[in-house]
This record gives sequence, structure tokens and C-alpha cells, in this order.
Amino acid sequence: MDSTIQKEQRLTKTEYTRYLHFIAPFLLPYTRDRMAMWFSYPQGLTGKRVERRSIRAEERAPEWLATITYKGKTRVLLNDRETLLWVASGNIKELHVPFDKVNCPGYPTELILDIDGDGNRFEQVCEVALAVKEVLDKLQLRSVAKTSGKSGLHIHVPLAECTYTFEQVRPINKFIADFLVEKMSQLVTIERVKDKRENKIYFDWMQLWAGRTLAVPYSVRATKQATVATPVTWEEVQHGIDPTDFTIFSMPNRIKDKGDLFAPLTTEKAGQTLDEILAFLSSK
Repeated sequence: MDSTIQKEQRLTKTEYTRYLHFIAPFLLPYTRDRMAMWFSYPQGLTGKRVERRSIRAEERAPEWLATITYKGKTRVLLNDRETLLWVASGNIKELHVPFDKVNCPGYPTELILDIDGDGNRFEQVCEVALAVKEVLDKLQLRSVAKTSGKSGLHIHVPLAECTYTFEQVRPINKFIADFLVEKMSQLVTIERVKDKRENKIYFDWMQLWAGRTLAVPYSVRATKQATVATPVTWEEVQHGIDPTDFTIFSMPNRIKDKGDLFAPLTTEKAGQTLDEILAFLSSK
């Protein structure tokens, strides 16, 4: 009998495994050569969240598993379908990866702007995201958006690899965040303490840093609806979306219909330069 791993959504192990097999070719380009981190919920969605970053000494990991030794720990690289299935098997795993790759540490592959709804209506999150896109358009930077799968939106700006350091890129995040706080002061905050945010949209400009992580595109999230961190078009953001529109059940048909909307992250890196804005910020 096929067991249920997410009772709220009646998600079975077979359905979850089938999704992982289907999604692997679309997910792996954004995890390859990155040290994986994952959250699991062995006691259910309302139970304790368990974070994993390395393979325990007592675990019998298969020899073919893609790994790297980092600071004395055996870290997993989500480089292939087999490794993905090994990590994500059992119950729902929320997959995260850092912003840089192991072959070029310290150099993020994208400028990423993290907008957290923090309990606000998602239409307000979309409003802030569109304001961010307007800024990026003026800077002549192409961008791609994805839902976090929970309450937020992530905006990715593809960069040429091994070109800009975290120290260079983060001030751009801060510059855009400060601009939006000034422009949309009733809606946006950069206050890190949640109780002090006054129910505003949180622009997490500090998340883009070495060692920190972000939800992987197409990763299933531990929600009652089995939502998925989903690439979306700017037209969809404009018309209005909700994270619950995108689930493990709807994703295969969506990809068959629209393809991989995150492909520009790998195809449009050339020509994306931050030199002009960095020169402007250094002159201030």
C-alpha cells in the first residue's frame, strides 16, 4: 500500500518520487556544483523542522553520491538525478543552495532580491516586486522572478560567473532596498526584527551573502498545499498570482505548457554588467 507522506494534501510517496523524477532536468541546472542544504519535517508539517547540511558519519551514503569535503564535513552536491533522489527521499525535503558555486566561492551567480510577504496579502508582494523590476529595468538589468513557495517572491538577476564578489553585490541590494523604503514607506521595511516590521513587506537585502541559502527553483515546500518554488513571468506577477497556484500537482503541466521560465539564468549571463551602478555607488 502506498503510504501518505503529507496527510493534509494526501500526497503519497509514489507521487512525490514521480515528481522528483520529472522535475530533475529542470531543477538540477540551478543546484549543480552547489553545496545543498535541506529542511525535513519527520514529525509532520506542524512538527520540528530539521536542518541538514552534511552527511553524518554513521550514515551509509552510496559511493556514487556527489559530495565535497568542506571544513571537515562531507557536503552533498545536487549534481544529478540520483543524488537528488537520495537527498529528497522519504518525506518532503525543502531544498536550498547557496548563492555561489564550489568552483568559484565568494562570487554569487546572481544578484538576488528577496521579498518576504511576512503575512501580508500576496498582491502587495507583487506590487513591491514590480517596483523592484522597474528599478532593474532602469539599470538595464534583465531579471527573472520566482515564488518562494511560501509568502515571498525572489527576483534573480543573472550575472557572469566569477565576476562580482558578495562584497560588491550586496551594496546594490541595499541601495535598491533603501530606495523602495523611501518610495513605498507605508508598505516596505528592511527591519530584521519581525515584531518591529509593523505588518510591512520585508525586503531582506542581507540574505545575499556567503554561506546563506535560498529555496531552489521547483523545490517542494512543506505547506498544506504542497506548494512549489516556481519561476513566473512578469506578466503573471502583473496580473496577480498566489503561491498556492503552483503545487506539486500542477507543476508538470505548467512546465509542459511554459517550459523552464528560469532558463535566462543560464542563457543570459553574458552582457549583464554591474560596473556602472558599482561606479555610481562608489562615488556617493
